[in-house]
Amino acid sequence: QVQLVESGGGLVQPGGSLRLSCAASGSGFSLFTMGWYRQLPGKQREFVAIITNSGTTTYADSVKGRFTISRDNAKSTVYLQMNSLKPEDTAVYYCKTDAQKIGDPYISVYWGQGTQVTVSS
Repeated sequence: QVQLVESGGGLVQPGGSLRLSCAASGSGFSLFTMGWYRQLPGKQREFVAIITNSGTTTYADSVKGRFTISRDNAKSTVYLQMNSLKPEDTAVYYCKTDAQKIGDPYISVYWGQGTQVTVSS
């Protein structure tokens, strides 16, 4: 089983910055694409950004140019640097990873517990 633990959320003023971290733990797994999603109150979870294990990134149009996703494969950790934050970025942010247990033929999806980001003056 892979466990994902997010940190770094909080309250920030519009225009401010936050950095989210998500550390994966669990032995005997290979991690593939890692990413961030968010869920606004009363809405479906939406895509924010992903990064492959070779470093290729993809962003939602709404965060392009403001958010940067990165990963440290040695630490099994993915980061989301969020700059120029807007009130509409307020949401619970979830980390996700695709992982394969060594020796198994399939890839499973794992989610973190979420971390609240609130952008407000």
